[in-house]
Amino acid sequence: MRYCSTRGQVSDIPFQDAVLMGLARDGGLLLPESFPNVTDRLEAWSKLPYADLAFEIMRLFCDDIPDEDLRRIIAKSYERFRPVSETDDAGNADPQIIPVRDVGPVHLLELFHGPTYAFKDVALQFLGNLFEYILGKQKSELNIVVATSGDTGSAAIHGVRGRKNIRIFVLHPAGRVSPVQEMQMTTVLDPNVFNIALDGTFDDAQSIVKGLFRDLPFKDALHLGAVNSINWARILAQVVYYFHAAFRVMKRTGAKKVSFSVPTGNFGDIFAGYTAAKMGLPIDKLILATNENDILSRFFNTGSYSRSSVVPTLSPSMDIQIASNFERWLFLHAQGDAAQVRTWMETFAKTGEIKIEPLPGEDSLDPWLRAGRADTTQTLATIREFSEAYGYTLDPHSAVGVSVALAQKTDSPIICLCTASPAKFPDAVIRAAGEKATVKEPGIEALKGLPTRKFPLPNEIKKIADFVAEHCHDPASILR
Repeated sequence: MRYCSTRGQVSDIPFQDAVLMGLARDGGLLLPESFPNVTDRLEAWSKLPYADLAFEIMRLFCDDIPDEDLRRIIAKSYERFRPVSETDDAGNADPQIIPVRDVGPVHLLELFHGPTYAFKDVALQFLGNLFEYILGKQKSELNIVVATSGDTGSAAIHGVRGRKNIRIFVLHPAGRVSPVQEMQMTTVLDPNVFNIALDGTFDDAQSIVKGLFRDLPFKDALHLGAVNSINWARILAQVVYYFHAAFRVMKRTGAKKVSFSVPTGNFGDIFAGYTAAKMGLPIDKLILATNENDILSRFFNTGSYSRSSVVPTLSPSMDIQIASNFERWLFLHAQGDAAQVRTWMETFAKTGEIKIEPLPGEDSLDPWLRAGRADTTQTLATIREFSEAYGYTLDPHSAVGVSVALAQKTDSPIICLCTASPAKFPDAVIRAAGEKATVKEPGIEALKGLPTRKFPLPNEIKKIADFVAEHCHDPASILR
């Protein structure tokens, strides 16, 4: 499998090089040159344990890693997850690292049983192990620069903390992440971890990271790498749980197809589902759910992708107005016309808006995608409803996905992605449903009162570049 850029100037890249490249050198995003059709394997795959399923899917995209090495990387990536006991058809305990619960009218895919209690762990534990494997083979080092709206930062840190030949610089918008999210990042004092509290929004942080990667001499000299969902390996690891959840729900319900509702701001998680659909997983609809920062839901309902100001909400990981992974969808919509993608992205950079038409013969922009928006009032109401009716506590991000799902009419069962533990957002839960609905996680409680470290910096790319350059060659920050 080879990889190419959405901007058309980079192609024929093997998987390991694509992982280290992160953002393509022409400023685009990397995609596989083709999507394998796996419809003839679905029945066999539906019987596999999660790690074996992950191996079968991932090996199609990373054929430059020997099978035995890939199996070890995958197995190691799920060691820190906390299995949840379900019951199989025979009534036996069936531990699942990613359980699917039937709650009221929906099926909830719990993705938050990893070390930082968020869905980002599924991909970033894998990516951390992948980086360590590739760097060990190449006898090289990597300086990761990552923007976070909340969960990516802590998951990335926990994916690479203490690893040889890796440093990580995390930019989070100061005062715009939840207290738990900030605590999870800033209590990690390993010498290869640098938390930067940026005086700006997530979009500002993301823009700075992309700017650093576009400066190719700087990127090359400092060995920069990416763990944001601009890195294809992130998307690949997330594809697996769409297959896993679909198999379990189709078996339970007898349905031939399923739909997914995905709370999203950066279009990464839902693009993993889109990839699964391209591979042949029987997906009816992918329901894109946003909060008040609704650039994506507005686009898929109107065809206008127009930037506006970021609105702080109860679901801060979705407080995004420029969705990085959207460019991957644009490339597929343009049927691989990279010149058209370049034109769209240049227009958006200049004007803050582009307008896209459906393909000839289509009634909508995409037959798989639907989109909706849940504001703060609707989010709180959904948390309260599920707490009171079913005794189940949703975090605010998951509640956005459930709220939008309930407003949709589909002919298939809807699987809602639960992207974080409600323990990460106690203020929102209490506001919605009271103290009785709160959830405590031992790993979060243990962080309270620990010393913290962060570096407040202005929203200036030069200041960030200087900070990274100053610290990325510090021998004490590489653990050997």
